[in-house]
Order: sequence, then C-alpha cells, then structure tokens
Amino acid sequence: MKNGHLRLESALHEEGFCWVAGVDEVGRGPLAGPVVAAACLVSRSFHLEGIRDSKKLSPAKRKKLFWNIITSTLIGIGVVSEQEIDRINILRASLLAMRKAVLALSVTPDFLLIDGHLKLDLPLPQMPVVGGDEKLISVGAASIVAKVVRDEMMTSYDLEYPDYGFRSHKGYPTPAHLSALETHGPSPIHRMSFGPVARLYPVDFS
Repeated sequence: MKNGHLRLESALHEEGFCWVAGVDEVGRGPLAGPVVAAACLVSRSFHLEGIRDSKKLSPAKRKKLFWNIITSTLIGIGVVSEQEIDRINILRASLLAMRKAVLALSVTPDFLLIDGHLKLDLPLPQMPVVGGDEKLISVGAASIVAKVVRDEMMTSYDLEYPDYGFRSHKGYPTPAHLSALETHGPSPIHRMSFGPVARLYPVDFS
C-alpha cells in the first residue's frame, strides 16, 4: 500500500468519518456464474500486511488474508446472478452487487471508497478510486473477500456441472472452458448474453 493512499483513509477518519467502507467487486469477465461484491468497514487502527489487489495474490495467501479480514472487520456481501446479469448487463449488475454489499453491512458507513471510477446509487458520501484495490486497505480487503467468496461459489458449481472445469477457471473464458462450452452447450449458470456464449447459442433478450 502506498503511504499517500493510506493517508487518505486516515484523513477521512480525522475529518470525522468514523465508518469508512471500501467496496469492490469481482466477476465481470467470466462467461458463467454471478458477480460478487464486498464492502469492508475497517477501523482506524486496522492494518494487515499483504493486502492488495486480490488477483495478484496466490490462492493460499488470499485465503489466509480472508480469514484475518472477516474476523477483524465488518463485511457485507452482494451477489447478482447470471440471469440478472443477462437481463440488466454486466455494468449495472456490478453496481447493483456493490450496492447490495454496502446495504448488507451491519453498520451504515458514513463514507465509501469504491474501486474504479463509478459511484453507487446510495445517499452516502463516496469517492471512486481507480486502482483502489492496490492503494487502499479497505478496498484491498473488500477485493480479497469478494474474490474468495466468488471462487468458493464457482468451486461448488463445479460439483453440480463437472463438465466445464469451473473449479480451475472460475468461469473465465480459457481455452478449456470454451472447448467444454462448444462440446456440452451452456450450463444453467452460463451468461447467455456474453459474446462467446451468445455466438454459439444466440438468445433474444429484447
């Protein structure tokens, strides 16, 4: 974490914002499964070495940090299904998942730090931070929690739909996944509006 951005969170606390939450989502790119978001309320004294963008951590490191985070902070989770993604599009679904995550917190935050460049439809002070999952502890923690939760969901789906290899690729469009999709057709959790699926199995969503 860069000290300048650590100071941003500290500065918000100093300005009187007691409940600062970081918000992030994972799962925009996969062809299957939900998009999952997490909101993480961290205390002023919270610090955990190694928090950064969840995609750059090994699965073992990510899980270790996950357990430390959920036992030391307040967490809210938001999930939007693949059917809803097809209905409203992935951008709106990602924003909805993040909104759900914030609303799932047991304490209402008084400031939101959101990974990316968009704001949420919530009557709360908020600031989008591009690359926030690498720059801010609260957003980095949310990134890790969302990633672990979604990965576990996709691992469970692998037991239901073993032909697709969801345990290994988590729904992302790897060559093995695309080959399985062509061989077996889409599963109930595939996003039918996404290009590689839609090209093989077109569906009219109008």
